[in-house]
Order: sequence, then C-alpha cells, then structure tokens
Amino acid sequence: MCPECAHEWSKDPVADSAEDKLVVRDAYGNVLQDGDAVTVIKDLKVKGASSALKVGTKVKNIRLVEGDHNIDCKIDGIGAMKLKSEFVKKA
Repeated sequence: MCPECAHEWSKDPVADSAEDKLVVRDAYGNVLQDGDAVTVIKDLKVKGASSALKVGTKVKNIRLVEGDHNIDCKIDGIGAMKLKSEFVKKA
C-alpha cells in the first residue's frame, strides 16, 4: 500500500500486468494487436510528401505504441510513420 495515495497493489504480479496492458481499437471497435494488418479508411495527408495516403491502403505488421498516434508502421513507397487508430480498420 502506498502511504501517500493509499493505492493497493495485488500480490499476484500477473494481475497487475493485465491492468497495464495497452488496448487499441480501430474505427469500428475491433481490438488491434501487434503484427495485425490494417486498411486505411480515409485519405490522409502526409507531411513532407507530395502525395496522400489513399483509402484502401493496406498496412501490414503494425506495432502499437502509447500516445495520440498509437500505430507505428512502415508503408511501402512512403516509409515509417505513425497513424491514429481512428483512421484504420482491421484487415
């Protein structure tokens, strides 16, 4: 128990790690996981690039990260970038 905030931790370390697990959902509410493939559902402007990311672009092998842009990926022809989960659907 924390003397300052009175938070109590469980004695089972597995229970603590289950609470800290990152849950990311796509635009339709499906849960995404590392390694999933997703499809872009909206044209997205890419800073520093002359073209946009088009609807229907398939992105393979995503990695979930903390933050506002919670999908880290590599897109053929564009390179490494971060996407928001609200603009993709699970493929």
